[in-house]
Amino acid sequence: MFPSLCLMMFLQFFIWGSWFTTIAVFMASHGMANLTHWPYTVNPVAAILSPFFLGLIADRYFPPERVLGWLHILAGFVMLIVPWTVDNPVLFIILLLVYNLFYMPTLGLVNTITFHRIERREEQYPKIRVFGTIGWISAGLLISFILGFFSYEIIPEKTSLPLYTSSIAGLVLGGYSFSLRRTRPPASGRRASIRSLIGLDVLKEMGSKSFYIFLFSAFLLCIPLAFYYNFTQIYLEVAGFKSIAGVQTLGQVSEVLLMLCMPLFFRKLGVKRMLLIAMGAWIMRYCLFSLGAPDIIWGLIVMGIILHGICYDFFFVTAHVYMDKQVPPASRGQAQGLFVFVSNGMGMLVGAQIAGWVYNLFLDSKDTLSLSDWQLFWFFPAVLVTVVLVIFSLAFRELKSSHFK
Repeated sequence: MFPSLCLMMFLQFFIWGSWFTTIAVFMASHGMANLTHWPYTVNPVAAILSPFFLGLIADRYFPPERVLGWLHILAGFVMLIVPWTVDNPVLFIILLLVYNLFYMPTLGLVNTITFHRIERREEQYPKIRVFGTIGWISAGLLISFILGFFSYEIIPEKTSLPLYTSSIAGLVLGGYSFSLRRTRPPASGRRASIRSLIGLDVLKEMGSKSFYIFLFSAFLLCIPLAFYYNFTQIYLEVAGFKSIAGVQTLGQVSEVLLMLCMPLFFRKLGVKRMLLIAMGAWIMRYCLFSLGAPDIIWGLIVMGIILHGICYDFFFVTAHVYMDKQVPPASRGQAQGLFVFVSNGMGMLVGAQIAGWVYNLFLDSKDTLSLSDWQLFWFFPAVLVTVVLVIFSLAFRELKSSHFK
């Protein structure tokens, strides 16, 4: 089914998985342990700006496939330079910001391209999106079990090899994007405005209370998500795990299995129940991390990682389909851009700063958190998700039918 879209999705998330789950370990091993939350800050800053690319360029003036290609090529070249700046933390962070400014718009672009090519969203999108998860898994396995042969007895996550892997994969996807069938810009001829570029027109177009509650909940939920992305890799290192990136792929393995069942879940459960299940799984994940910390109970920690499949699929995949169903075809880029803006942008930006503040509060003048510190640390995101779950369950009402088919 749509092999070109499947390969595009595979490479898209292979690139992200190559550096996103290893950058904190790399920075900590190069004297930047107190700055590890900054990559997870510049990443959402770029996500906040990404709707300008999606709403202006991809929706109005150029085929999204061409925009995707150039953005990945530019990002790939920037990532080649990043490892050379480890002795200059400010420049290191600035280059990561530039990289993310090119990369983050591509998350919405691959969804926009995919939704323009398929007709049965609930059935077809998960089957294509699962290849993105397989790409993320492949990146983690490559880093932990293959790049280790070239890292001279240093765990590969501490080396620059994952960053170079991400760069090369980005250049490959950049070139491949130009071979994809062109999609006509769906909003060509429409007048561009600041409101439309960041998706405010979509808000006005939908205008329902539940739609606003959904977006607000997505924003709040991504705050505790930043704790997971930023500090799980450091937590695993302290807990004695060697193949850090490889262990984290267990979450994506469960994600693959669930992704294949998503069409059934959409029919049987609906949007609200799926999102509530996701939130419940997030609470359980952080509780397992907390319980597994004092005595380093690997089984509990691994179970927490495996739960990532439910956490991610039932929230993000459901959310992308929900957003696409709420808008007409000409606004698809704006809708996906708006979700990226709210979740990966504002939510992760606030979350990265809060997570970094909490981590540094425990870190103080120490080199790393103690196991008792980690037990308390994971309690914070668990409470945050619980608050979001209560708000969403009481306020969100799922419409029986979508505005647009």
